Amino acid sequence: MSEQFGGAASLRNRKKGLLRRSAFAFSVIISMGFVASPDFAQAQSYRFTAVSIEGNNRIEDAAIASYAGIIRGQVVSAAQVNEAYQRILASGFFESVEVTPVGNRLVIKVVEFSTINRVRFEGNKRLKDDVLEAVIESQSRRVLNPAVAERDAGAIAEAYAQSGRIAARVTPRIIKRSDNRADLVFEIFEGALAEIERLSFVGNREFSDRRLRRVLGTKQAGILRALIKRDTLVEDRIQFDRQVLTDFYQARGFVDFRVTGVNAELARERDGYFLTFNVEEGQQFSFGEISATSELAEVDSEAFEDALKIRKGVTYSPSLVENDIARLERLAIRQGLDFVRIEPRISRNDRDLTLDVEFAIVRGPRVFVERIDIEGNTTTLDRVVRHQFKTVEGDPFNPREIREAAERIRALGFFSTAEVNARQGSTPDRVVVDVDVAEKPTGSLSFGGTYSTDNGIGLVAGFTERNFLGRGQLLSFSLSTSPDVNDYQLRFVEPAFLGRDVAVGFNAAFQDQGFSQARFENTVGEFQPFISFATGENGQLQLRYTLDAVDMVVPTASAIPGSALDTEAGRGQLVNSSFGYSYSYDTRRGGLNPDAGVLLEFAQDFAAAGSDVSYIRSTAKAVGQTKIFNGDVTLRATLEGGVLTTPNNDTRAHHRFTLGSSQMRGFSPYGIGPREVGTGATTVDDGLGGKFFAVARFEAEFPIGLPEEYGISGGVFYDIGSLWGVDGSTSVAGSSILYSDAKIRQVIGLSIFWSTPVGPLQFNFSKALQKEAFDREQTFNLTIQTEF
Repeated sequence: MSEQFGGAASLRNRKKGLLRRSAFAFSVIISMGFVASPDFAQAQSYRFTAVSIEGNNRIEDAAIASYAGIIRGQVVSAAQVNEAYQRILASGFFESVEVTPVGNRLVIKVVEFSTINRVRFEGNKRLKDDVLEAVIESQSRRVLNPAVAERDAGAIAEAYAQSGRIAARVTPRIIKRSDNRADLVFEIFEGALAEIERLSFVGNREFSDRRLRRVLGTKQAGILRALIKRDTLVEDRIQFDRQVLTDFYQARGFVDFRVTGVNAELARERDGYFLTFNVEEGQQFSFGEISATSELAEVDSEAFEDALKIRKGVTYSPSLVENDIARLERLAIRQGLDFVRIEPRISRNDRDLTLDVEFAIVRGPRVFVERIDIEGNTTTLDRVVRHQFKTVEGDPFNPREIREAAERIRALGFFSTAEVNARQGSTPDRVVVDVDVAEKPTGSLSFGGTYSTDNGIGLVAGFTERNFLGRGQLLSFSLSTSPDVNDYQLRFVEPAFLGRDVAVGFNAAFQDQGFSQARFENTVGEFQPFISFATGENGQLQLRYTLDAVDMVVPTASAIPGSALDTEAGRGQLVNSSFGYSYSYDTRRGGLNPDAGVLLEFAQDFAAAGSDVSYIRSTAKAVGQTKIFNGDVTLRATLEGGVLTTPNNDTRAHHRFTLGSSQMRGFSPYGIGPREVGTGATTVDDGLGGKFFAVARFEAEFPIGLPEEYGISGGVFYDIGSLWGVDGSTSVAGSSILYSDAKIRQVIGLSIFWSTPVGPLQFNFSKALQKEAFDREQTFNLTIQTEF
């Protein structure tokens, strides 16, 4: 019986459970029917005579009602009530929102987000707080919105990725405080740097990977990876490198060159990248026929053709074409021709790999510059920016000139960004040029150190302001100290005197010079105003006046009465007044060959009336440089000489030439040239300097097989030269002046160049092939200079 009773009870229970489940399913279906029926929801309408807002503390009732957008007494549908709910929630001020119709009253209940008490960063060492604060939206005393906090965490992670730390993780934490306040804390795991372990190229035949890597701003990680900041993967830098690589090839005639892709493969350990540039070089083209034609009856093309600098057979370069276009347009302006444009028409000859260029002189549109508007310059004066334009209001509009002005503005170095755009003015034939700039700091304070085997260890400090008082002027002060020389320099330059392309300024200096290779010391004060201006595309001329006072002293302990140096020092302080000029011609940047160039310099100073010393000092230098083996090896030849003409034979060692390591390697200062040498008991051994010198230097710099990211290259050099001539100086009894005639010295040597992040290092190891008995040889020389 009990088993039967139990079985019946179990059956009844199962039936009851089935009925309950069926009733629940039926109710769900009915509910879903109501929910899924849009007509039912649309059929409801409300007319609210009152709106009740609850739960708000900081946000005013009127503000919440304006978000809702429901007007009292107006008939609204259920859909419009839902839209009001969405608008209030989208304001970003509330954690939750409830909108409930209660009869003719609309009840809005809100829960406000907390107010940010403060924003903190934890775990950041590589990026400081001020850097991270600049990339986030959340700020103290603002509403704490979790969605915004998540965006901020992503922005911080992106900032770390841009600095090469792709493994960085950022977690936002909210710490509740009293009065509905909260601290927003970003917990940061910075991770390790993901450096570029290997930078390679695919498709390059003309130039080696080593040569192309020197072009790019991105570098491989090397032994100085802790100091080099360009060995991390930064997307913006990669885009810049694509353009730089294209410019490099096109400047060398590869007009079809293109970068087909850049692949960045992450290492298995996620601590480095293997970056590969895929390139197509194409063929190298040269210039073919170069001509100028005119489509204007009043323009004779012959004068324009004579002004062209490009010659047939030169490797093609877009920059050379641009230079000639600018040259012809300037010629048209000088001839009084307005609205003339130069159109380059290029014909391609694939058979002989040449490009014929026809510079067509055509009529441009009659458009004038209405005005130039400058914005964003809070410190820099408008006239500094306007000076970069060759065009002024009312001039014919020349798009090329506007582009060139934009480049000149960027080249000033005063602005982090500089955008120059043209838009239509008040009439279709008028153009307004908008200049939008963002300023950046232009002052710098530097501290550094120097070392050379000539002067020992020294300290350097300096202050430079490149945009003094917003006027575009240069003001700098520097001081350097070493065991032999204390040097103080002040320099001021106004680069646009009276609105012209003329630089006016002055140099002031005070030097306390001692020479480890000589017995005397000099105290020199100098003031030198100057004016300089361009004399062409590559020429520069400077005119100057120099006033200096030189006090030459031989310490008593080392005095040798009657010697040449003691006699010169006995004249006391001498005041010199001289006028001079210097001219330089440099094609190394803007010449026809991007891998070669020439520098020519000539200078003279004349000291006569008003000066304690009369002389004419003339110097000349010629430098030729070229790169061979596709730019891997640099060859450089330098010829340098000087003549000091002294009508009264009244100069001192300070005025005469000395050949230091920068002019002739292998010898110490005052180590060669005329020298007073004692015999017997006389201990005099003084370098006197010379009135004439001539030096030829030949050197080659080349890779030595080390990865280029180390910045180490090698070189060989050969120097030959001489220093001779004195003023008929008398010598002490028992001594004589040697080498007053020209005596040839020859030196060979090896160099090691190391471009370190703290400054360039140069090691010179030399051996004199030809020297004189009393010359002072210097077989090793090391120089370094750095700023930090």
